Parts: sequence; structure tokens; C-alpha cells
Amino acid sequence: MQKPKYRRIVLKLSGEALAGQSGYGIDHEVLYSIARQVVKVVKQGVEVAIVVGGGNIWRGVAGSAKGMDRATADYMGMLATVINALALQDALEQEGMGTRVLSAIEMKEVCEPYIRRRAIRHLEKGRVTIFAAGTGNPYFSTDTAAALRSAEIEAEVILMAKRVDGVYDSDPEKNPQAQRYERLDYIDVLNQGLGVMDATAASLCMDNKIPIIVFDLTQNGNIFKVVMGEDIGTYVGR
Repeated sequence: MQKPKYRRIVLKLSGEALAGQSGYGIDHEVLYSIARQVVKVVKQGVEVAIVVGGGNIWRGVAGSAKGMDRATADYMGMLATVINALALQDALEQEGMGTRVLSAIEMKEVCEPYIRRRAIRHLEKGRVTIFAAGTGNPYFSTDTAAALRSAEIEAEVILMAKRVDGVYDSDPEKNPQAQRYERLDYIDVLNQGLGVMDATAASLCMDNKIPIIVFDLTQNGNIFKVVMGEDIGTYVGR
């Protein structure tokens, strides 16, 4: 029987991914589809950590663009990620999976504070560990949080779940002639501004040699396929 390619992963979910076709809020069909896929991966012996965004509820950048104080807008975005993390936790637990939500902003009545060693221990016990509230600092994206947490817990790969099947040289929704990359170096992502993740996150991955796989979340079963080593999406690394 085929063995998983990775032992410990970080799955990066954007808030928009949880919104499904509606573009806002939480689509429960999408939520439970993700939960079922994650459970299937964990049953293969893979340790799964998840970093979730909050763009389906609030985007700090959008708020600051309309005159709101940037730090305040970003803190609101962090709280939105906690809402998504709790929804994901509930969906996973309804599928029979043990979980923990660890927040970079302390809120003891709702979830645990993020402590690196505690997070690693949860993973070792087979619990899906969901990281909420980004890095806990304004001006940093959840992409950067994914890169930082991956380095801290020594994850072998970041799985970037998108609504397209990889990284393209231009927007495939606007340009039908856009070409998909199968492999990229970190420096290509930075130099060409390809939108895989922001520059801070990409630099952090490059410095710590953490590979990134960008894949299509809308295709059911793709999380499992990536973890098992199937050649889908775009691989970013060395």
C-alpha cells in the first residue's frame, strides 16, 4: 500500500476558500468536504496543522484602504480567522477527529494560546492543530503565519489550497492563454511577483527550505492526493 510522502504538513486555507461560491461567510458543504479530506489524511498517519485566513468575513487591507487604522483593521481580521478556526474545529470533531485551536491572541475561554511545544505535542498525539489569529501582529498576512508556524513545528511542506490548479504566469480567469508552472524556485516567485504568497512569507520559506505546493481545493480529494505524492498543482522549492 502506498505510503504518504509527508509526515507533518501545514495546510493553508484562505477564508475565501471556506466561502465557496457565495464569496462570503462559511459554506458548510465546503467546510465538511475539507474536514472529511483532512480526516482521511490523518488516518494515513500524517500530522496535520492548519492555518486559516479570515477574508470571507473581514479583510484588514480592505478596511485600511477605506480609512480605518491599519492595525485595528488587521486585528479585526485576526478575530475573523478565529471564527473560521472554530467552525473548522466543529466540522472535524463531527467527523470524529480530535482537534485543538491555538490562537496567537490569547482568549482562554475560546481556545488555547499558541505555544510551540504544546502545538507539537498535539500533533504527535494525532490531533489536528488549527492555528488562528495569524502571527498575532498587524501588518503580517496569514501566509506569513503559515510560513512561520511551518518553520516552528518543522513541517515538511506547506499545502496552499487555492481555487485554481496551480501557479500561472498570468490570471487564468482573465487570460485563457495563461501557462501553468509545474515547478518554480522561491526566487522566481519573488522576482516575478506570481502571487503564490506575499514576499515576506516566500522569503521565510526560502530561508528555511520549506517547499510549497499550490493546488486546487475545489477538486474533491486533492488534499489526499497531494499528501500521497501525486503530481498535481505547482511545486515551489529547490
